[in-house]
Amino acid sequence: MSCELKEKERTGVINPIFTCQPAGAQYASIGIKDCTGIVHGGQGCVMFVRLWFSQHYKESFELASSSVHEDGAVFGATHRVEEGVDVLLMRYPQIKIIPIITTCSTEVIGDDVDGVIRKLNNGLLKEKYAGREVHLIPIHTPSFKGSQVTGYDVAVEDFVKYFAKKSEPNGKLNLITGWANPGDVKAIKHLLTEMQVDATVLFEIESFDSPLMPEGNHVSHGSTTIEDLTGTANALGTIALNRYEGGKAALYLEEEFQVPAIIGPSPIGIRNTDTFLQNVKNLTGKAIPPSLVRERGIAIDAITDVAHMFLADKKVAIYGHPDLVIGLAQFCLDMEMKPVLLLLGDDNTAYPNDPRIKELQENVDYNMEIVMNADLWELENRIKNEGLELDLILGHSKGRFISIDYNIPMVRVGFPTYDRAGLYRHSVVGYEGAMLLAEAMANTLFTDMEYKKNKEWILNVW
Repeated sequence: MSCELKEKERTGVINPIFTCQPAGAQYASIGIKDCTGIVHGGQGCVMFVRLWFSQHYKESFELASSSVHEDGAVFGATHRVEEGVDVLLMRYPQIKIIPIITTCSTEVIGDDVDGVIRKLNNGLLKEKYAGREVHLIPIHTPSFKGSQVTGYDVAVEDFVKYFAKKSEPNGKLNLITGWANPGDVKAIKHLLTEMQVDATVLFEIESFDSPLMPEGNHVSHGSTTIEDLTGTANALGTIALNRYEGGKAALYLEEEFQVPAIIGPSPIGIRNTDTFLQNVKNLTGKAIPPSLVRERGIAIDAITDVAHMFLADKKVAIYGHPDLVIGLAQFCLDMEMKPVLLLLGDDNTAYPNDPRIKELQENVDYNMEIVMNADLWELENRIKNEGLELDLILGHSKGRFISIDYNIPMVRVGFPTYDRAGLYRHSVVGYEGAMLLAEAMANTLFTDMEYKKNKEWILNVW
Protein backbone atom coordinates (compact mmCIF):
# COMPACT_ATOMS: atom_id res chain seq x y z
CA MET A 1 0.00 0.00 0.00
CA SER A 2 1.46 3.36 -0.99
CA CYS A 3 0.80 6.92 -2.06
CA GLU A 4 2.87 7.44 -5.20
CA LEU A 5 3.74 10.90 -6.55
CA LYS A 6 4.85 10.85 -10.17
CA GLU A 7 5.04 12.77 -13.42
CA LYS A 8 2.82 12.08 -16.40
CA GLU A 9 4.79 9.72 -18.62
CA ARG A 10 3.70 11.19 -21.96
CA THR A 11 5.15 14.42 -23.38
CA GLY A 12 1.96 15.58 -25.10
CA VAL A 13 -1.27 16.84 -23.56
CA ILE A 14 -4.68 15.34 -24.27
CA ASN A 15 -7.64 17.24 -22.81
CA PRO A 16 -5.79 19.60 -20.43
CA ILE A 17 -6.98 20.26 -16.91
CA PHE A 18 -5.71 23.87 -16.94
CA THR A 19 -5.12 26.60 -19.44
CA CYS A 20 -2.12 28.94 -19.48
CA GLN A 21 -0.58 31.60 -17.23
CA PRO A 22 -2.23 34.70 -18.77
CA ALA A 23 -5.67 33.39 -17.76
CA GLY A 24 -4.66 33.45 -14.10
CA ALA A 25 -3.29 36.99 -14.38
CA GLN A 26 -6.52 38.09 -16.05
CA TYR A 27 -8.55 36.56 -13.24
CA ALA A 28 -6.56 38.49 -10.65
CA SER A 29 -6.92 41.72 -12.61
CA ILE A 30 -10.72 41.61 -12.82
CA GLY A 31 -10.80 41.42 -9.03
CA ILE A 32 -9.47 45.01 -8.78
CA LYS A 33 -11.66 48.08 -9.02
CA ASP A 34 -10.90 50.59 -11.80
CA CYS A 35 -8.59 48.07 -13.47
CA THR A 36 -8.66 46.76 -17.03
CA GLY A 37 -5.81 44.59 -18.23
CA ILE A 38 -4.27 44.57 -21.68
CA VAL A 39 -3.30 41.06 -22.73
CA HIS A 40 -0.30 41.51 -25.00
CA GLY A 41 -0.70 38.81 -27.60
CA GLY A 42 -3.18 37.50 -30.12
CA GLN A 43 -6.86 38.25 -29.69
CA GLY A 44 -7.60 34.64 -28.76
CA CYS A 45 -5.46 34.99 -25.63
CA VAL A 46 -8.14 37.24 -24.14
CA MET A 47 -11.30 36.29 -26.03
CA PHE A 48 -11.11 32.65 -25.00
CA VAL A 49 -10.48 33.56 -21.37
CA ARG A 50 -13.33 36.10 -21.31
CA LEU A 51 -15.63 33.44 -22.73
CA TRP A 52 -14.43 31.04 -20.05
CA PHE A 53 -15.21 33.52 -17.27
CA SER A 54 -18.60 34.27 -18.81
CA GLN A 55 -19.46 30.59 -19.12
CA HIS A 56 -18.67 30.03 -15.45
CA TYR A 57 -20.32 33.15 -14.00
CA LYS A 58 -22.91 33.92 -16.69
CA GLU A 59 -21.70 37.54 -16.57
CA SER A 60 -19.67 39.91 -18.76
CA PHE A 61 -16.12 41.00 -17.93
CA GLU A 62 -13.92 43.70 -19.42
CA LEU A 63 -10.45 42.74 -20.66
CA ALA A 64 -8.49 44.25 -23.53
CA SER A 65 -6.14 42.82 -26.14
CA SER A 66 -3.18 44.35 -27.95
CA SER A 67 -4.27 42.12 -30.85
CA VAL A 68 -0.83 41.16 -32.12
CA HIS A 69 -0.83 39.92 -35.74
CA GLU A 70 1.77 38.34 -38.02
CA ASP A 71 3.71 41.55 -38.60
CA GLY A 72 4.04 42.10 -34.86
CA ALA A 73 5.40 38.60 -34.40
CA VAL A 74 8.15 39.42 -36.91
CA PHE A 75 8.96 43.08 -36.24
CA GLY A 76 7.83 43.44 -32.60
CA ALA A 77 4.52 44.72 -31.26
CA THR A 78 5.24 47.14 -28.42
CA HIS A 79 3.51 49.86 -30.44
CA ARG A 80 0.29 47.88 -29.96
CA VAL A 81 0.68 48.27 -26.20
CA GLU A 82 1.15 52.04 -26.61
CA GLU A 83 -1.97 52.28 -28.77
CA GLY A 84 -3.95 50.06 -26.39
CA VAL A 85 -3.12 52.14 -23.32
CA ASP A 86 -4.10 55.32 -25.13
CA VAL A 87 -7.41 53.90 -26.34
CA LEU A 88 -8.34 52.54 -22.89
CA LEU A 89 -7.59 55.82 -21.15
CA MET A 90 -9.54 57.80 -23.75
CA ARG A 91 -12.61 55.59 -23.65
CA TYR A 92 -12.77 54.79 -19.93
CA PRO A 93 -12.13 57.79 -17.67
CA GLN A 94 -12.52 55.67 -14.52
CA ILE A 95 -9.57 53.39 -15.30
CA LYS A 96 -6.60 53.81 -12.96
CA ILE A 97 -4.78 50.49 -13.27
CA ILE A 98 -3.68 48.83 -16.51
CA PRO A 99 -1.66 45.64 -16.10
CA ILE A 100 0.18 44.62 -19.27
CA ILE A 101 -0.10 40.82 -19.30
CA THR A 102 2.33 39.07 -21.63
CA THR A 103 1.69 35.81 -23.51
CA CYS A 104 3.78 33.12 -25.17
CA SER A 105 4.14 34.96 -28.49
CA THR A 106 5.25 38.28 -27.04
CA GLU A 107 7.62 36.60 -24.57
CA VAL A 108 9.18 34.52 -27.37
CA ILE A 109 9.78 37.52 -29.66
CA GLY A 110 11.19 39.44 -26.70
CA ASP A 111 8.93 42.48 -26.59
CA ASP A 112 10.29 44.85 -23.93
CA VAL A 113 7.09 45.42 -21.97
CA ASP A 114 8.94 46.98 -19.03
CA GLY A 115 10.65 49.38 -21.41
CA VAL A 116 7.46 50.44 -23.16
CA ILE A 117 5.87 51.13 -19.77
CA ARG A 118 8.79 53.43 -18.87
CA LYS A 119 8.33 55.15 -22.23
CA LEU A 120 4.61 55.63 -21.64
CA ASN A 121 5.15 56.92 -18.10
CA ASN A 122 7.65 59.51 -19.35
CA GLY A 123 5.76 60.37 -22.52
CA LEU A 124 2.04 59.72 -23.12
CA LEU A 125 0.94 59.88 -19.48
CA LYS A 126 2.76 63.17 -18.84
CA GLU A 127 1.80 64.78 -22.12
CA LYS A 128 -1.78 63.65 -22.72
CA TYR A 129 -3.00 62.48 -19.31
CA ALA A 130 -1.18 64.84 -16.96
CA GLY A 131 -2.74 64.94 -13.51
CA ARG A 132 -4.61 61.65 -13.99
CA GLU A 133 -3.81 58.70 -11.73
CA VAL A 134 -2.66 55.84 -13.96
CA HIS A 135 -0.65 52.78 -12.95
CA LEU A 136 0.90 50.62 -15.67
CA ILE A 137 2.11 47.28 -14.29
CA PRO A 138 4.07 44.66 -16.26
CA ILE A 139 2.99 41.07 -15.55
CA HIS A 140 5.11 38.44 -17.27
CA THR A 141 3.12 35.26 -17.87
CA PRO A 142 4.72 33.20 -20.67
CA SER A 143 2.23 30.56 -21.70
CA PHE A 144 4.82 27.90 -22.52
CA LYS A 145 5.38 27.11 -18.85
CA GLY A 146 3.27 27.03 -15.71
CA SER A 147 -0.50 27.31 -15.83
CA GLN A 148 -3.43 29.52 -14.90
CA VAL A 149 -2.54 28.77 -11.27
CA THR A 150 1.01 30.05 -11.76
CA GLY A 151 -0.25 33.13 -13.61
CA TYR A 152 -2.61 34.02 -10.78
CA ASP A 153 0.19 33.65 -8.21
CA VAL A 154 2.56 35.82 -10.30
CA ALA A 155 -0.05 38.53 -10.84
CA VAL A 156 -1.06 38.74 -7.17
CA GLU A 157 2.60 39.15 -6.19
CA ASP A 158 3.17 41.79 -8.89
CA PHE A 159 0.14 43.83 -7.81
CA VAL A 160 1.16 43.69 -4.14
CA LYS A 161 4.80 44.55 -4.93
CA TYR A 162 3.72 47.55 -6.97
CA PHE A 163 1.25 49.07 -4.51
CA ALA A 164 2.22 48.00 -0.97
CA LYS A 165 3.70 50.91 1.00
CA LYS A 166 4.63 51.04 4.67
CA SER A 167 2.92 53.65 6.84
CA GLU A 168 0.89 53.37 10.04
CA PRO A 169 -0.54 50.01 11.22
CA ASN A 170 -4.14 49.60 10.06
CA GLY A 171 -5.20 46.81 12.44
CA LYS A 172 -6.49 44.72 9.53
CA LEU A 173 -5.81 41.20 8.37
CA ASN A 174 -4.79 40.57 4.76
CA LEU A 175 -6.73 37.67 3.28
CA ILE A 176 -5.65 36.32 -0.12
CA THR A 177 -8.46 34.05 -1.23
CA GLY A 178 -6.85 32.50 -4.29
CA TRP A 179 -8.85 31.54 -7.37
CA ALA A 180 -12.12 31.33 -5.46
CA ASN A 181 -15.84 31.63 -6.20
CA PRO A 182 -18.13 34.36 -4.83
CA GLY A 183 -19.73 31.79 -2.53
CA ASP A 184 -16.33 30.95 -1.06
CA VAL A 185 -15.47 34.60 -0.44
CA LYS A 186 -18.86 35.16 1.17
CA ALA A 187 -18.34 32.16 3.45
CA ILE A 188 -14.86 33.29 4.54
CA LYS A 189 -16.08 36.84 5.19
CA HIS A 190 -18.87 35.38 7.31
CA LEU A 191 -16.33 33.55 9.50
CA LEU A 192 -14.29 36.74 9.92
CA THR A 193 -17.40 38.78 10.74
CA GLU A 194 -18.38 36.30 13.44
CA MET A 195 -14.91 36.72 14.92
CA GLN A 196 -15.18 40.52 14.59
CA VAL A 197 -12.04 40.65 12.46
CA ASP A 198 -11.55 43.50 9.99
CA ALA A 199 -9.91 42.12 6.87
CA THR A 200 -8.73 43.32 3.47
CA VAL A 201 -9.88 40.64 1.04
CA LEU A 202 -7.60 40.24 -1.99
CA PHE A 203 -8.94 39.93 -4.60
CA GLU A 204 -12.55 40.78 -3.76
CA ILE A 205 -14.72 38.87 -6.24
CA GLU A 206 -17.95 38.41 -4.29
CA SER A 207 -19.42 41.08 -6.59
CA PHE A 208 -18.97 38.73 -9.58
CA ASP A 209 -22.45 37.48 -8.64
CA SER A 210 -23.90 40.64 -10.16
CA PRO A 211 -27.53 41.75 -9.83
CA LEU A 212 -29.86 42.67 -12.67
CA MET A 213 -31.12 46.08 -11.58
CA PRO A 214 -34.06 48.20 -12.81
CA GLU A 215 -31.66 50.70 -14.36
CA GLY A 216 -30.04 47.94 -16.41
CA ASN A 217 -27.26 45.40 -16.30
CA HIS A 218 -23.60 46.21 -15.85
CA VAL A 219 -20.22 44.59 -16.38
CA SER A 220 -19.05 42.53 -13.42
CA HIS A 221 -15.92 43.64 -11.62
CA GLY A 222 -14.13 43.05 -8.36
CA SER A 223 -13.96 45.63 -5.60
CA THR A 224 -10.38 45.53 -4.27
CA THR A 225 -9.13 49.14 -4.34
CA ILE A 226 -5.73 50.80 -4.70
CA GLU A 227 -6.01 51.76 -1.03
CA ASP A 228 -6.59 48.11 -0.11
CA LEU A 229 -3.46 47.05 -1.98
CA THR A 230 -1.38 49.90 -0.57
CA GLY A 231 -2.45 49.04 2.96
CA THR A 232 -1.33 45.41 2.75
CA ALA A 233 2.09 46.51 4.06
CA ASN A 234 0.49 47.78 7.28
CA ALA A 235 -1.61 44.78 8.28
CA LEU A 236 -1.54 42.62 11.40
CA GLY A 237 -0.71 39.66 9.21
CA THR A 238 -1.50 37.87 5.96
CA ILE A 239 -3.36 34.60 5.47
CA ALA A 240 -3.10 33.11 1.99
CA LEU A 241 -5.75 30.42 1.79
CA ASN A 242 -3.85 28.61 -0.94
CA ARG A 243 -0.15 27.79 -1.15
CA TYR A 244 0.00 28.12 -4.95
CA GLU A 245 -2.46 31.00 -5.39
CA GLY A 246 -1.17 33.97 -3.42
CA GLY A 247 1.53 32.35 -1.32
CA LYS A 248 4.31 34.36 -3.00
CA ALA A 249 2.62 37.67 -2.21
CA ALA A 250 2.19 36.69 1.45
CA LEU A 251 5.89 35.81 1.72
CA TYR A 252 6.87 39.08 0.01
CA LEU A 253 4.90 41.12 2.56
CA GLU A 254 6.55 39.19 5.37
CA GLU A 255 10.08 39.60 4.02
CA GLU A 256 9.73 43.23 2.88
CA PHE A 257 7.45 44.72 5.55
CA GLN A 258 7.58 42.18 8.42
CA VAL A 259 3.87 41.37 8.05
CA PRO A 260 3.52 37.83 9.48
CA ALA A 261 2.40 35.32 6.86
CA ILE A 262 0.43 32.10 7.22
CA ILE A 263 -0.01 30.08 4.04
CA GLY A 264 -2.84 27.60 4.02
CA PRO A 265 -4.23 25.15 4.53
CA SER A 266 -7.22 25.75 2.31
CA PRO A 267 -10.22 25.76 4.70
CA ILE A 268 -11.93 22.82 3.00
CA GLY A 269 -13.51 20.42 5.47
CA ILE A 270 -13.80 20.56 9.24
CA ARG A 271 -10.19 20.18 10.30
CA ASN A 272 -8.83 22.72 7.79
CA THR A 273 -11.52 25.23 8.78
CA ASP A 274 -10.56 24.66 12.41
CA THR A 275 -6.94 25.46 11.48
CA PHE A 276 -7.96 28.59 9.57
CA LEU A 277 -9.91 29.95 12.55
CA GLN A 278 -7.03 29.15 14.89
CA ASN A 279 -4.67 31.02 12.55
CA VAL A 280 -6.98 34.04 12.56
CA LYS A 281 -7.11 33.88 16.35
CA ASN A 282 -3.32 33.73 16.64
CA LEU A 283 -2.79 36.72 14.33
CA THR A 284 -5.55 38.96 15.69
CA GLY A 285 -6.04 37.85 19.29
CA LYS A 286 -9.79 37.52 18.66
CA ALA A 287 -11.63 34.59 20.24
CA ILE A 288 -13.56 31.99 18.26
CA PRO A 289 -17.20 32.73 19.21
CA PRO A 290 -19.87 30.21 20.29
CA SER A 291 -21.78 30.92 17.05
CA LEU A 292 -19.01 29.27 15.01
CA VAL A 293 -18.76 26.39 17.46
CA ARG A 294 -22.46 25.81 16.81
CA GLU A 295 -21.97 26.04 13.03
CA ARG A 296 -19.21 23.47 13.36
CA GLY A 297 -21.52 21.18 15.29
CA ILE A 298 -24.30 21.47 12.71
CA ALA A 299 -21.84 20.64 9.92
CA ILE A 300 -20.44 17.64 11.77
CA ASP A 301 -23.94 16.37 12.46
CA ALA A 302 -24.91 16.68 8.78
CA ILE A 303 -21.71 14.96 7.64
CA THR A 304 -22.21 12.17 10.18
CA ASP A 305 -25.67 11.53 8.71
CA VAL A 306 -24.18 10.52 5.36
CA ALA A 307 -20.50 9.70 5.84
CA HIS A 308 -20.35 6.23 7.36
CA MET A 309 -23.43 4.78 5.66
CA PHE A 310 -23.00 6.19 2.15
CA LEU A 311 -19.57 7.78 1.65
CA ALA A 312 -17.20 5.45 3.51
CA ASP A 313 -14.87 3.41 1.27
CA LYS A 314 -16.10 5.13 -1.89
CA LYS A 315 -13.25 5.46 -4.40
CA VAL A 316 -12.79 8.97 -5.74
CA ALA A 317 -10.73 10.66 -8.45
CA ILE A 318 -10.07 14.39 -8.04
CA TYR A 319 -8.60 16.90 -10.49
CA GLY A 320 -8.25 20.67 -10.65
CA HIS A 321 -6.23 23.39 -8.91
CA PRO A 322 -3.65 21.84 -6.58
CA ASP A 323 -4.80 23.46 -3.32
CA LEU A 324 -8.39 22.53 -4.11
CA VAL A 325 -7.48 18.95 -5.03
CA ILE A 326 -5.39 18.40 -1.91
CA GLY A 327 -8.02 20.00 0.33
CA LEU A 328 -10.77 17.86 -1.18
CA ALA A 329 -8.63 14.74 -0.74
CA GLN A 330 -8.08 15.55 2.94
CA PHE A 331 -11.82 16.10 3.43
CA CYS A 332 -12.66 12.83 1.67
CA LEU A 333 -10.20 10.96 3.89
CA ASP A 334 -11.80 12.48 6.98
CA MET A 335 -15.13 11.03 5.80
CA GLU A 336 -13.56 7.57 5.33
CA MET A 337 -13.60 7.86 1.54
CA LYS A 338 -10.67 6.72 -0.59
CA PRO A 339 -9.22 9.26 -3.02
CA VAL A 340 -7.32 6.89 -5.31
CA LEU A 341 -6.23 9.34 -8.02
CA LEU A 342 -5.27 13.02 -7.69
CA LEU A 343 -4.45 14.92 -10.88
CA LEU A 344 -2.41 18.14 -10.65
CA GLY A 345 -2.47 19.78 -14.04
CA ASP A 346 0.82 21.66 -14.31
CA ASP A 347 4.60 21.35 -14.04
CA ASN A 348 5.14 23.02 -10.66
CA THR A 349 8.35 21.60 -9.19
CA ALA A 350 7.24 22.44 -5.63
CA TYR A 351 4.71 19.61 -5.39
CA PRO A 352 7.16 16.93 -4.11
CA ASN A 353 8.03 19.20 -1.15
CA ASP A 354 4.44 20.10 -0.27
CA PRO A 355 3.96 19.04 3.38
CA ARG A 356 0.36 18.02 2.67
CA ILE A 357 1.49 15.62 -0.05
CA LYS A 358 4.20 14.29 2.25
CA GLU A 359 1.51 13.70 4.89
CA LEU A 360 -0.53 11.69 2.39
CA GLN A 361 2.53 9.65 1.45
CA GLU A 362 3.22 8.86 5.09
CA ASN A 363 -0.32 8.06 6.23
CA VAL A 364 -2.41 6.65 3.37
CA ASP A 365 -2.92 2.91 3.90
CA TYR A 366 -4.13 2.01 0.42
CA ASN A 367 -2.88 2.60 -3.14
CA MET A 368 -3.13 6.26 -4.17
CA GLU A 369 -1.63 7.95 -7.22
CA ILE A 370 -0.82 11.66 -7.41
CA VAL A 371 0.09 12.64 -10.97
CA MET A 372 1.87 15.93 -11.69
CA ASN A 373 1.63 17.74 -15.02
CA ALA A 374 -1.44 15.60 -15.62
CA ASP A 375 -4.22 15.87 -18.18
CA LEU A 376 -7.66 14.30 -18.27
CA TRP A 377 -6.42 11.46 -20.47
CA GLU A 378 -4.63 10.19 -17.34
CA LEU A 379 -8.06 9.74 -15.78
CA GLU A 380 -9.72 8.23 -18.83
CA ASN A 381 -6.85 5.87 -19.60
CA ARG A 382 -6.89 4.42 -16.10
CA ILE A 383 -10.62 3.80 -16.31
CA LYS A 384 -10.61 2.51 -19.88
CA ASN A 385 -7.38 0.55 -20.07
CA GLU A 386 -6.05 -0.02 -16.55
CA GLY A 387 -9.16 -1.18 -14.74
CA LEU A 388 -9.49 1.72 -12.31
CA GLU A 389 -12.82 1.41 -10.52
CA LEU A 390 -14.37 4.63 -9.26
CA ASP A 391 -17.51 5.49 -7.35
CA LEU A 392 -17.21 9.26 -7.83
CA ILE A 393 -15.33 11.97 -9.72
CA LEU A 394 -14.69 15.45 -8.29
CA GLY A 395 -13.67 18.16 -10.73
CA HIS A 396 -14.69 20.93 -13.09
CA SER A 397 -16.88 20.62 -16.14
CA LYS A 398 -14.15 19.63 -18.59
CA GLY A 399 -14.25 16.09 -17.23
CA ARG A 400 -17.96 15.66 -17.82
CA PHE A 401 -17.58 13.44 -20.88
CA ILE A 402 -15.47 10.94 -18.94
CA SER A 403 -18.26 10.81 -16.37
CA ILE A 404 -20.86 10.32 -19.10
CA ASP A 405 -18.90 7.82 -21.21
CA TYR A 406 -17.97 5.57 -18.30
CA ASN A 407 -21.17 6.02 -16.29
CA ILE A 408 -19.42 7.34 -13.18
CA PRO A 409 -21.26 9.94 -11.07
CA MET A 410 -19.54 13.31 -10.83
CA VAL A 411 -19.72 16.32 -8.50
CA ARG A 412 -18.80 19.58 -10.17
CA VAL A 413 -16.30 21.58 -8.16
CA GLY A 414 -13.63 24.04 -9.25
CA PHE A 415 -13.17 26.21 -12.32
CA PRO A 416 -14.68 26.24 -14.88
CA THR A 417 -18.13 24.86 -14.13
CA TYR A 418 -20.51 25.64 -16.97
CA ASP A 419 -22.93 22.70 -17.12
CA ARG A 420 -24.60 23.25 -13.75
CA ALA A 421 -26.48 26.37 -12.68
CA GLY A 422 -25.22 28.72 -9.99
CA LEU A 423 -22.49 26.60 -8.43
CA TYR A 424 -20.28 29.69 -8.10
CA ARG A 425 -22.67 30.74 -5.31
CA HIS A 426 -22.08 27.52 -3.37
CA SER A 427 -19.08 27.50 -1.06
CA VAL A 428 -16.74 24.56 -0.59
CA VAL A 429 -14.88 26.29 2.26
CA GLY A 430 -15.78 26.80 5.90
CA TYR A 431 -18.17 24.71 7.96
CA GLU A 432 -21.11 25.43 5.69
CA GLY A 433 -19.04 24.52 2.64
CA ALA A 434 -18.05 21.20 4.24
CA MET A 435 -21.71 20.41 4.91
CA LEU A 436 -22.85 21.41 1.41
CA LEU A 437 -20.05 19.46 -0.24
CA ALA A 438 -20.68 16.28 1.76
CA GLU A 439 -24.39 16.47 0.99
CA ALA A 440 -23.71 17.14 -2.70
CA MET A 441 -21.57 14.00 -2.88
CA ALA A 442 -24.20 11.96 -1.05
CA ASN A 443 -27.03 13.25 -3.25
CA THR A 444 -25.04 12.49 -6.38
CA LEU A 445 -24.50 8.94 -5.19
CA PHE A 446 -28.20 8.64 -4.28
CA THR A 447 -29.17 9.63 -7.82
CA ASP A 448 -26.69 7.11 -9.20
CA MET A 449 -28.09 4.36 -6.96
CA GLU A 450 -31.60 5.05 -8.27
CA TYR A 451 -30.44 5.23 -11.88
CA LYS A 452 -28.46 1.98 -11.70
CA LYS A 453 -30.95 0.22 -9.40
CA ASN A 454 -28.04 -0.40 -7.07
CA LYS A 455 -29.29 -0.90 -3.49
CA GLU A 456 -31.70 1.98 -3.98
CA TRP A 457 -33.97 0.25 -1.46
CA ILE A 458 -31.61 1.55 1.25
CA LEU A 459 -32.97 5.03 0.61
CA ASN A 460 -36.45 3.85 1.62
CA VAL A 461 -35.36 2.87 5.10
CA TRP A 462 -32.64 5.41 5.75
